Amino acid sequence: MLNPIEQFRENITRVQDLGGLQAALDNATTAAMDLTDLLRAQIIMIVSALDLYIHEITRIGMLEVYNGEHPQTDAFLRFQVTLGSTMEGIELVMQSISDASEDDVSKDKWLDDKWLDSEIREKHGHLSFQHPDNVANAVRLFSPCELWSSVAKQLNLDVQNVKNKLIAIVKRRNQIVHEADLDPSFPGTVTRWPISPADVASTLDFIQDICEAIHIVSSQN
Repeated sequence: MLNPIEQFRENITRVQDLGGLQAALDNATTAAMDLTDLLRAQIIMIVSALDLYIHEITRIGMLEVYNGEHPQTDAFLRFQVTLGSTMEGIELVMQSISDASEDDVSKDKWLDDKWLDSEIREKHGHLSFQHPDNVANAVRLFSPCELWSSVAKQLNLDVQNVKNKLIAIVKRRNQIVHEADLDPSFPGTVTRWPISPADVASTLDFIQDICEAIHIVSSQN
């Protein structure tokens, strides 16, 4: 089973493969064939890879905190769970204790986290972790690091520039997904915002750098 950063890298490889397909088709066809939607698909997939990565490191990180592998953060302690899930967790613990012998009752044997895993998936399932503020809020659930200042330092970049660039990438992704990438300057037409392989390459490099930096700084705490 791949860990979150390995899964992210595999997802990025798929994006790169799609870019290779676009380049091959571009060389094999005339300009009359519009291949820019393949570039737009890459933008969507890049941001999706970021979103999934943050979901996964947050879920796994919270479970590790629950299991005592990392210190509890304030955000973790404020995470709300339903009474139903709480009762399920208590029942799992009591059943584990009941099934174990006296010598076998140790924390790592009775602390079942399946109920919390389900709760995190339910709570976070409708959320997107793309905007810098949302990403930082997610990481706070398992890590005390000051995320964006740490990431910016890791990348030797200005923290506000890092945030602004991510916001611009997410905005462009949303234009493609929710607005068909249509330019509102030309109402009633299907004139789309321009996009180039260089735009995709820049976005890909930046999101890769961001996630690799998050992997490092969130693992240090």
